[in-house]
Amino acid sequence: MRRRLPVVIAVIQAILFLGHAAVYVTWLKLWGVPGEPALLALRITLAALSVSFVTASILAFRSSNWFVRVFYGLAATWLGFLNFLGCAAALAWIFYGIAWLSGWRSSGPVIVATLFGLALLVGFYGILNGARIRIRRVDVNLPNLPESWRGRSAAFVSDLHLGHIRGVRFCRRIVEMTAALAPDIVFIGGDLYDGTRADPKRLAEPWSELRAPFGTYLIAGNHEEFAGRASLKAAENAGIRVLNDRKVVIDGMQIVGVDYHASASARRFELILHGMELDRGCASILVSHSPHRLAVAEQAGISLQLSGHTHRGQLLPSRWIVERIFGPYAYGLRAFGKMMVYTSSGAGTWGPPMRVGTHSEIVLIHFDGANGVR
Repeated sequence: MRRRLPVVIAVIQAILFLGHAAVYVTWLKLWGVPGEPALLALRITLAALSVSFVTASILAFRSSNWFVRVFYGLAATWLGFLNFLGCAAALAWIFYGIAWLSGWRSSGPVIVATLFGLALLVGFYGILNGARIRIRRVDVNLPNLPESWRGRSAAFVSDLHLGHIRGVRFCRRIVEMTAALAPDIVFIGGDLYDGTRADPKRLAEPWSELRAPFGTYLIAGNHEEFAGRASLKAAENAGIRVLNDRKVVIDGMQIVGVDYHASASARRFELILHGMELDRGCASILVSHSPHRLAVAEQAGISLQLSGHTHRGQLLPSRWIVERIFGPYAYGLRAFGKMMVYTSSGAGTWGPPMRVGTHSEIVLIHFDGANGVR
């Protein structure tokens, strides 16, 4: 991974250069070229913005102080605005072409000002929408459900991405909202941490205040690989039980956790589940960060899989890309053969602290329901 890192950084930076160039060229061609001082200021500003996110990310993985946190937050927010401005630039050329063919040759300034203005408004909406957390209630009817589990509930929280943008206050808010639901058990579906350099112990502390009768369980997501083992130890110190590649039986319900790294390989995933000797005559819940390898889990006899990872794309048009990759399992409650799958859009955000076309959520699962959403 470290050997590929320079290549990954170079590719990301090249994409960001192209995105900024598209916005720059569109503005100049359709709006008009400003005077020399303004043009120079525009070039310098866009050049600085184009390298801001990569620079801030490198700093964020190496250090944690107020300057880095502010810089990273601003750079990540600008990345979200760039997403919408890039879409606006593409649409501007389409509308300009239509207007030009229709004989409206002077339409450029109106089109680019309107679309870029809308892009900025959508970005501000995304910030507000990303800060709002919804409670999603799901009824699930599992075969062979132990009688003692009828009427019980589980809270499922995924993808908090605690770090430079979402910090202790955000974590405490999530814990308080989860506690208010009075779940019998709590599952954290990975990416509790963002992976940037931070104090994992301090970030996880609010979880020590949560009292669920059957406890709180965590499996590692892909971002825990960046955060390292210290992050999982910090979670354990806060009273969270790490369930990586383990099975526990609680009142007859089989609770299984497989971390992201292990589930990435179909063969390894299969061997881990096989080694757990699941009782097919008893209901089971698998917490696995990503809704991939579903056939492996279904063949192992899992009753319900809980996943996150997708964020449901978080922003348009990424949502459509994610839905192409994961299909109907990108979000929500779906059946896969005899197994039910719930994929959460996550409680937090990665990169831009924005959501457009998606929402942040905490999921409350009520057992012995009718396989639906309330």
